[in-house]
Amino acid sequence: MVIVMKPTAKKEDIEALANQFRAMSLEVGVTNGIDCTILGLVGDTTTLDVGKISIDPNVERVMRVQEPYKKANRKFHPEDSQVTVGSATIGGGCFSVIAGPCSVESEEQVIGIARDVKRAGAGLLRGGAFKPRTSPYSFQGMGAEGLDFLLEAKEVTGLPIVSEIMSPRMVEEFERKVDIVQVGARNMQNFDLLKEVGRISKPVLLKRGLANSYEEWIMSAEYIMSEGNENVILCERGIRTFETFTRNTLDVSSIPAIKKMSHLPIIIDPSHAAGMSWMVEPLAMAAIAAGADGLMIEVHNDPPNAKCDGQQSLTPAQFTALMKKVTALVDLCGKKLVQ
Repeated sequence: MVIVMKPTAKKEDIEALANQFRAMSLEVGVTNGIDCTILGLVGDTTTLDVGKISIDPNVERVMRVQEPYKKANRKFHPEDSQVTVGSATIGGGCFSVIAGPCSVESEEQVIGIARDVKRAGAGLLRGGAFKPRTSPYSFQGMGAEGLDFLLEAKEVTGLPIVSEIMSPRMVEEFERKVDIVQVGARNMQNFDLLKEVGRISKPVLLKRGLANSYEEWIMSAEYIMSEGNENVILCERGIRTFETFTRNTLDVSSIPAIKKMSHLPIIIDPSHAAGMSWMVEPLAMAAIAAGADGLMIEVHNDPPNAKCDGQQSLTPAQFTALMKKVTALVDLCGKKLVQ
């Protein structure tokens, strides 16, 4: 971190500020220029509040030399991280597909879809038991009963479960029942929730917010990792732009950008990005070509009558056809499809 002092700052004031930082176990280099003095801080500056430092009447401006995230930073962890759940692995050259219904609607429905997606090559089962909906009158999910149906599907197929958590009070139940805990786009900056899932032993799948920058997204991952849980998977699900043709706009450039910034695996959710089933395949192919570590795809046995997001869901037959192309392209891109 670099702190530029005002030309009017007195020598004793500069030294007093430098000593404050030294007391925090930081090394402080003082450079005296013609018109100003510069303090160079060396050490872990992640806990320093730039705003508070800027309030000092003797400070002209404050600049970070490195990103404010450390645990998720590629600079401090140059090799790709892997997250393994059951027989599926995401990251580090391994590619896995998460598939299943947007929401669990019945025991028969979720078990049937689980069988279909496993047969097609999916490595994990997704299913929403608690659903965050824009309208309070829309289907909100089956709740705890939905999680129990997912557990039954897991027992039948062996597929690990991915499901979205809505509140910190649900953490204990999710840790018992779910294999990967998903934090949705609307909760990406629910910091109380991030801290709680950071204390559990299960991996966390963190979706990017509707209008958040890469750094904000990684900083949310840092919240989780700072509490001890470093098994974090990032998920790009499309962001809100001026375009209204699609539900969201898939930011394919996020894949190479995140790969440069962070060592965490990144997967793509083309279903939510497009909001239309016919666009899922081309977006999935683009994501693989750009270097994604996995996909999360919605599959429903009867999309026209789905209680949630049927318009973006593939039928089991469509998913099977897609997986044949996914398998070929993943291999062509030098990654291993893990089921």
